[in-house]
Amino acid sequence: MNPDEERWRAERALLNAGRDRLGQLASDLYPGVPRVAGTRLMCREEWIPDAPVPLEDVRLEWDPAPEPPAVADPSDGLPDGYRTYAGALAALAPPRIFDDRPSYRLLAAAPPVLRFGPGRYFDGVNVGEAAAHELAAGRDGLRRRVGDPCDLRRRTALCAITTLTVTVSGAYVLHWRDPAKVAHAGGLHQVMPVGVFQPLADERDDLDLWRCMVREYAEELLGMDEDYGDHFVQEEWPFHRAMTQARKERRVRAHFLGLGVDPLTFALDILTAVVMDDAAFADLFGGLVEVNDEGRVSMADLGGPVPEPMQPAGAAALALARRHRAALGIGA
Repeated sequence: MNPDEERWRAERALLNAGRDRLGQLASDLYPGVPRVAGTRLMCREEWIPDAPVPLEDVRLEWDPAPEPPAVADPSDGLPDGYRTYAGALAALAPPRIFDDRPSYRLLAAAPPVLRFGPGRYFDGVNVGEAAAHELAAGRDGLRRRVGDPCDLRRRTALCAITTLTVTVSGAYVLHWRDPAKVAHAGGLHQVMPVGVFQPLADERDDLDLWRCMVREYAEELLGMDEDYGDHFVQEEWPFHRAMTQARKERRVRAHFLGLGVDPLTFALDILTAVVMDDAAFADLFGGLVEVNDEGRVSMADLGGPVPEPMQPAGAAALALARRHRAALGIGA
């Protein structure tokens, strides 16, 4: 490994060791941008509804050929011979899970209407993780070129669906993200499940928040394999049928809470809350894992202190759930 590559790896290590501190530093760079419920998570005011929106009332639109973003695949600070940040990361400090899968790019947001187009996972890594790396190294050229992190035209804004899973009695599922396993937000706590909004098969047919959330529930809370095979039909999958039936019976209730952008990495999160009757949670997740492919899993109390350090999207989901506790039926 040459000195340029060693320098880059050392900077990446600084990022992974200091994401909470760097997140605060990044947040301070955007003093005029609105925040979600007093957290670091940035937003447009219209992105946060006054009350939780039933997930079935959120409408997703599709644009198959959107305009390209203003900033894409920058090469700032990369070692010689590397064209993209994802390429350098894969070669020099690869996370355990790191695939360039098709992903949904958010083009416009006027909740309850969200408009999406096609993207790739590395599109987000190449700008967001690169800007975070740059900050750890004391540089800011890429961040200045991106400009307003809430302007969806400036970069490929890929979404994660951040779901607070909470029982009626107020217990919620908590995740600690292992930096050795993940490319994003390693070393921070997070609610769960959380997953990049990605299609499993056809991009247009799979444009459905609930379908993606159910897959993340199986993978993150129960440790199921995420390789679904070529002939997988989600509606025939017993776990999907069980989750969806519980939702039809109102034993599981899913809500949209809003949208927000992480100041460090520009990660865009669709904030949701899934409230489960205690018996439904026991039926569906009695086999809750203690360790999964991305970190450690535990339970916490919605009325207790927020675990630190907490990823901004997780802190925002918790804050909004506390604000809307009565509307969500928590503690009822």
